[in-house]
Amino acid sequence: MAGLLLAIIYLCFVSLGLPDSLLGSAWPVMHAEINVPVSFAGIISIVIFLGTILSSLYSGKLLCKFGAGKVTAVSAALTAVGLFGFSVSFSFWHLILFSIPYGLGAGGVDAILNNYVALHYKAQHMSWLHCMWGLGASVSPYIMSYSLINFRWNHGYLAVSVVQIVLTVIIFISLPIWDKGVENGTAGQQQTKLLTFREIFAIKGAIPCFITFFCYCSFELTTTLWSSSYFVSKWGVSPEDAAGYASMFYIGITLGRLVSGFLAMKMSDRFLISTGMAIVTVGIAFLFVPHFSVFALLGFIIIGLGCAPIYPCFIHMTPDVFGKEKSQAMIGVQMAFAYTGFLVMPSLFGVITEYISISLLPVYQFVLLAVMFVMHELLVRKSK
Repeated sequence: MAGLLLAIIYLCFVSLGLPDSLLGSAWPVMHAEINVPVSFAGIISIVIFLGTILSSLYSGKLLCKFGAGKVTAVSAALTAVGLFGFSVSFSFWHLILFSIPYGLGAGGVDAILNNYVALHYKAQHMSWLHCMWGLGASVSPYIMSYSLINFRWNHGYLAVSVVQIVLTVIIFISLPIWDKGVENGTAGQQQTKLLTFREIFAIKGAIPCFITFFCYCSFELTTTLWSSSYFVSKWGVSPEDAAGYASMFYIGITLGRLVSGFLAMKMSDRFLISTGMAIVTVGIAFLFVPHFSVFALLGFIIIGLGCAPIYPCFIHMTPDVFGKEKSQAMIGVQMAFAYTGFLVMPSLFGVITEYISISLLPVYQFVLLAVMFVMHELLVRKSK
C-alpha cells in the first residue's frame, strides 16, 4: 500500500508541474486572440498566486478537519476545473474567473503533499518528487507547442485538464490508502495541531524560516524569468539561442534533484542545503566574468545544480525542526511566503531592469542568496 500511495504522490507532483509553463508558452497567441495587451498575463498570474497563497495559509485547518487525502483530492479537482475552464475560455474575464479555482487547487495540493511526504517518507523522495515537478514543467511547453501547431491553444489546456481529471479520480479512489499508514508506520491522518497565525509566528525560528522560503523562491523565479533577457541584453545572444540557454537552469535543477535524492540517503538536509548554497555562489560568480557569454551559460547551469537540494530539503526538515504536530501549519505558511516571493521579487527586478540595467541580475541574485543564508543560519541556531 505504501508503494502504491507513493506512486500516486509522484504522479501528483508531475501534475503540479504540468500547468506551470502553459500560460507563458501560449500567451503570445492567447493575448492576440482575446484582444488584450501582452502585459495582462501578469494579472492572470497575480490571481493564480493569490489563490495559492490563500489555500496554503489555510491548509493546516483543512487538514485537521478533512485529512490529507480528501484535501488533496478536492484540491486536484479544483485545479482540473480551472484548467478545463481555460480550455473553454474565449475572453480575458473568463480566464480571470477560472484562475480562482486553478490557484486555490494548486496551493492546496502543494502544501498538503509537501507536508505529507516530509512526515512519512525519507529525504530522497522529497528531492525526487520535486524532480518530477521539473519533469512536468519541462513537458508542458511541448504539449502547448503541439497544440498551437496542429489545433489551438485551448487544446493544450484541454489535454492537461484531462490528465488532471484522471489524477483526481485516482486520488478519490485511493482515499482509503491515505489513512492506513505508510512507510514509517504512522497514520495517514497525523496528529496535527491547529494553530492561529499569531501562534505560528510566535514559534521559535518561524520568522527566519519564512524569510528563507521567501528568498529562495524569489531567487528561483527571478532567475528563470529574466535569464533569457539577460543573455539577449547583456551578451547580445539571439532570442532563439537565449531561450535555449535559459532552459539550462531547468536542466540543472532537474538533474540536480535526481542526484541529491541519492545523496540524501547519506547526508543530512542541513548539509545539502549548505552545499547547495555554496554551489549557487560559484554559479553567480561565473556571471561576473566579463567578455565571455559561455561563462554565463555555465553559471546558470551551476546555479540550477546548486538550487536543486535547497527547496526540497527545507521542506523535509520542517517536521524535525518544529515538530510533527506543527509541521502542516508551518509548511502552509512557508508555501504562502514562497508564492509571495514568486509574486513580488521578479517584478521588482523588472523595475530595476527598466530604470537601471539588467546587468544587475547577478547582484540581485547574490543579495537574495545572502539574506537566505543568514536566515537559514538563524533558523539552525534557534532550532538547536
